[in-house]
Amino acid sequence: MQLRLITKNFLSYGVWRLVGKVTGVFLFVAAPAAADPVTVLALGDSLTQGYGLPEEEGLVPQLDRWLDENGIEVELINGGVSGDTTAGGAARVDWSLTPEIGGMIVALGGNDLLRGIAPEVARGNLERILKAAQSEGVEVLLVGMTAPGNYGQDYKTEFDAIYPELAQEYDALLFRNFFAGLNEDDPAEARRFFQPDGIHPNSEGVARIVEALGPAVSELVARVK
Repeated sequence: MQLRLITKNFLSYGVWRLVGKVTGVFLFVAAPAAADPVTVLALGDSLTQGYGLPEEEGLVPQLDRWLDENGIEVELINGGVSGDTTAGGAARVDWSLTPEIGGMIVALGGNDLLRGIAPEVARGNLERILKAAQSEGVEVLLVGMTAPGNYGQDYKTEFDAIYPELAQEYDALLFRNFFAGLNEDDPAEARRFFQPDGIHPNSEGVARIVEALGPAVSELVARVK
């Protein structure tokens, strides 16, 4: 508790009259201590880590600025590991969920798609992550990925269903597609928001992703509080 000293001078006011001198009355008022900011872990791969960009232009720093500009007090931890699959996230989630963490953004699955990993395997790994969060009382925002059509319609249907189904089962918030905001329905238009590798967004692309993702992270913070 922080004590704040307030001096109040009772002057001639209505029934009060000034007699000889002003009487100073000192009151100690207990002011509530400032609450600790919510701590959120961003568990992801190179898209979260900020591959190919100056540190300040990566996803987590840009998201941190967006939240600050919108008056949302939060401490973000960059848990992005380049090349990580859902299996990698599942392997490190237990020791990543340190006691101060109240919320977690899970943005994994892109490397599973690049490697053609079976949807049921990716689902099992993401479920392992959600169970770990649930056991620690950590709120989750699950960020989805959309499979390309080159693996066939059955693969795409099964993979795309992972995120909404798990979000519903584990009462997690859902952001359906990491690349929302990049006009992904128009590949020619979206291309200008990517680095030359065609996989990782450039700084402008990240900014657009953050604009779309920010409100969902804000909702996550509100859940934690």
